[in-house]
Amino acid sequence: MQPLPLPCPAHLIPDATGTDAFHTAYRQAMAQHAVFVAIEYERRQRWTVKADTLTAGSGYAVDDAVNDAARAAITRLVHNREVDLDAYTGPIYFMMHGVLSEDRARELAAALHAALYGDLEPLTCAVPPAS
Repeated sequence: MQPLPLPCPAHLIPDATGTDAFHTAYRQAMAQHAVFVAIEYERRQRWTVKADTLTAGSGYAVDDAVNDAARAAITRLVHNREVDLDAYTGPIYFMMHGVLSEDRARELAAALHAALYGDLEPLTCAVPPAS
């Protein structure tokens, strides 16, 4: 499997549903010293978005501004009831349960992935700031 491009188009975000698929995607991110990002199908016909920066290695750190933007975006998603209350908002591990569609989960995962590499524009587009 090839490394995810930056920015990663939503259609390339891996579906890590199932233990084997998750472990494969996670190990691949570790081997490539890249941020792990994936979606998983949940029961209740919902999706989960996951990202983990530990796979990028010890030299990788999420910038405070990026973490603040990701946390604010996820908080808005919770407030708008697009994701469940049990969301993890970083700075190392990010998770959003309860996304209604695969397309939206992919969009959020791709936007979060770009943000974790310093490009906040896709996240701002996917989750606009409250006006």
